[in-house]
Amino acid sequence: MRVPKLEKMLGMEVYATKSLGIGGKIRQYTDDFVVEEILIDGSRAEVSPENVPLIIGEGKYLVCLLVKRNWDNLLAVREIARKLGVAYKDVHIAGIKDAKAVTAQHVSIKGATPEKAAKVKVNGLTLVPLRYQNFKISPYHLYGNKFTITIRDISHSITETKERIENILAEIQDLGGIPNFYGHQRFGTVRPITHLVGKEIVKGDFEKAVMTYLALPHEFEHEKARKARERLMETYNFKEALEEFPRHLKYEILMLKHLVKNPNDYIGALRKLPLQLRRLFTQAYQSYLFNKFLSERIKRGLPLREPQTGDYIVYVDQKGLPTQYAAKVDESNLGEMRKLAEEGRIRVAIPIVGYRQHFSDGIQGEIERKILEKEGVSPEDFYVKGMREVSAKGELRAALTPLIDFTYEKPCRDSANPLKRMIKCSFILQRGSYATVFLRELMKPRNLIEAGF
Repeated sequence: MRVPKLEKMLGMEVYATKSLGIGGKIRQYTDDFVVEEILIDGSRAEVSPENVPLIIGEGKYLVCLLVKRNWDNLLAVREIARKLGVAYKDVHIAGIKDAKAVTAQHVSIKGATPEKAAKVKVNGLTLVPLRYQNFKISPYHLYGNKFTITIRDISHSITETKERIENILAEIQDLGGIPNFYGHQRFGTVRPITHLVGKEIVKGDFEKAVMTYLALPHEFEHEKARKARERLMETYNFKEALEEFPRHLKYEILMLKHLVKNPNDYIGALRKLPLQLRRLFTQAYQSYLFNKFLSERIKRGLPLREPQTGDYIVYVDQKGLPTQYAAKVDESNLGEMRKLAEEGRIRVAIPIVGYRQHFSDGIQGEIERKILEKEGVSPEDFYVKGMREVSAKGELRAALTPLIDFTYEKPCRDSANPLKRMIKCSFILQRGSYATVFLRELMKPRNLIEAGF
């Protein structure tokens, strides 16, 4: 089944299911894509909370519920810090949520009072004080997210739509889960270049990294921005670009202001970006390579649930989350590892490339070495000498992620698109996994942008 060109650029080169998709469109309205965070202690962030408790507990961190509509996570955190008069680094989240969505998550803030937090007024952002605690929220505290998604503009009949959904769900069950690709928003769907910037940073070419971020145009972005980028790529005139770039491109403006004063200081320009964003570049390139590794494994027909000789595995904790405890499969433990995988106590894992992460052995290791050789990079390159703060050690990531509590309402008439159908579905994914990776299997869109990805 044909995969869109844009997905292939992100390393997602195959579908794991063979059944026909339902097509359709997500995010026609902001409320069609709802994300609600779940912490490992069972706390759930709701977009419409009821019976919010009085402030309880003691500690130096104020935990709040953050509900946002159409806000980038990093920009939202920066705005909250500004409104509260605290440092950006004193606002902590467990995980980045979709920008084109309604999302609810927990945020811990050092140095804030409930009174000030409750008075924060920003269009599209709501902050609700919940409790005090003595530790900041981090990715460690995240279990996963509940997604409530409305898929509109479906052309098939109600019966056909239901049949296609059930066929895909049956295949996912047989697979043992969803391929754990890094999703579209990891790279930027309209302008998927974060991994390309990351590749140049890893290779130590900071000029090319900066110019890729600032000046590499993409066909799907706004025409004014695209033309400004094309012009900058031709001229390298940072002063002119500063006048021409649309003002909503805030990060680009920060970099251009620096380059006007310091034309050859490309590392300095990158360091005008938040550290979290700079690290995201390296991480996006790691994600791209992981997607390539996983795609090739699927192409070769290697199972994702059953360990093979040379594979890594990761153990699963009592909550079903993959841990950092890992082992490598060889002839001596193959039978035992397959039994543990069948019982759901371990998962097959694939390396996220980094300077401390070794390759797999066996066929999977051969896949990894060939792809890195073609890319012209090595694991050692992820220790970035010119910008050590974005270096990446590497780790392992499960090849599959479970689809939890999937339900859907009977397809019905889509009031927004006459003569078409819509469905509303909900499901939970564990931390680090992406709703769009499941939705691409369910919908199999021909045009990602038109489909709302």
